[in-house]
Amino acid sequence: MKYRLEKDSMGEIKVEEDKLWGAQTQRSLENFAIGNRKMPSEMIWALAMLKKVCAFSNVVFGKLEPAVAEEIGLATNMIMAGNLSEHFPLSIYQTGSGTQTNMNLNEVIANYVNAQNKTRKVHPNDDVNKSQSSNDIFPSAMHISAVKALHERLYPNLEKLSETFAKLSWEYKEVIKIGRTHLQDATPITFGQEVSAWTRMLDNSLKMIKDTEKYLYELPIGGTAVGTGLNAPAGFGDLACELLSEEIGYNFVSADNKFHALSSKDSLVNLHGSLKTLATSLMKIANDVRWLACGPRAGINEIKIPENEPGSSIMPGKVNPTQCEALTMVATRVFGNDVTIGLAGASGNFQLNVFMPILIDSLLESINLLSDSICSFNDNCAVGILPNHDQMEKNLTNSLMLVTALNPYIGYDKAAEVAKFAFEKGINLQEAAIQLNIVTQEAFQLYVNPKKMI
Repeated sequence: MKYRLEKDSMGEIKVEEDKLWGAQTQRSLENFAIGNRKMPSEMIWALAMLKKVCAFSNVVFGKLEPAVAEEIGLATNMIMAGNLSEHFPLSIYQTGSGTQTNMNLNEVIANYVNAQNKTRKVHPNDDVNKSQSSNDIFPSAMHISAVKALHERLYPNLEKLSETFAKLSWEYKEVIKIGRTHLQDATPITFGQEVSAWTRMLDNSLKMIKDTEKYLYELPIGGTAVGTGLNAPAGFGDLACELLSEEIGYNFVSADNKFHALSSKDSLVNLHGSLKTLATSLMKIANDVRWLACGPRAGINEIKIPENEPGSSIMPGKVNPTQCEALTMVATRVFGNDVTIGLAGASGNFQLNVFMPILIDSLLESINLLSDSICSFNDNCAVGILPNHDQMEKNLTNSLMLVTALNPYIGYDKAAEVAKFAFEKGINLQEAAIQLNIVTQEAFQLYVNPKKMI
């Protein structure tokens, strides 16, 4: 292995010759060999974009030569294209401000530029990080990466699953089945009505997430170290946000109160709360699906789901609701991430939150897992759901809760007597009502009509 010597304010350190990072990245790599979770690629992309717009903002304020900004822009384009991904090796378990990842970006950009242009030296702090601090750049990148992940990954998949359920609801709006409350038989419902609840749950979750998303568009950029904007020209944050918005199509603004924007992560905590709400809805839907599909001979068996793979290594012919299981496991991970994010958001001190790497890693993991699992569940399960008409009719006909339709005619107490007698004797409701001399066959058939009960 060949090495070169890199130097920072603490002295010299050896770095592998083919790596573009510098001394501060190397120190972090050696000092924080913790776990195998690296800084998310979405954050590397967002930080690179910020370095680009900050470079050109510095040109406008006369702080950086245009040629240097152009070279920085070319380097950041390479990073955003994923061509330099091997040069970002740092763990999320590092300094809580994300300083080491910010310096990782600064060093890689500077060394890439210097390797392309031997006539001048670009400095990672003095040039690439000009008018910036990790304390305003890293949280700005957190917001950018979250917005992009929502729009480019979560929203399309969530809308697709909602559309699948809406189609099922319409297609089977007249298929009558028994309803259930407390895991016990209840009055009738249509399968379309049952599925419509799933559709509305997803639609409401989408609205809630979008309601919380709006708080992400204020960025702390321009606040530098503690919110005062020290070492950045007046208006730097406004211009950087303007250029950023032009580049990526989302309307970010520099926060009015940068002391809040640096020290509080409430917008991200709030966003994840809505993601947790989505996870609870998905857990409920997945559980409904696997309950309704359970069997096929000793369970409810009212719907059929796609048979994607063998379900058992020992029981031939067994098929399990694996997509439901994957979706519910993702939900539990999101619940755990919500605890992490809540604690991280609550644990900042004075002018800075120092739990930012774990916070954004947990947030992006939730978004990505929800996106992937929703897509998988839709494509491999939801689109193939079919009602088992025979089983639905059988369960409906045998249900004792159809007796509810008799309440207005014979009263609650006599209706309960009919239901209990039918259950004890193992007969249907009509037979029970006739044997008890409560109603005639004609009256029973007139009063107890499932089509009038939905």
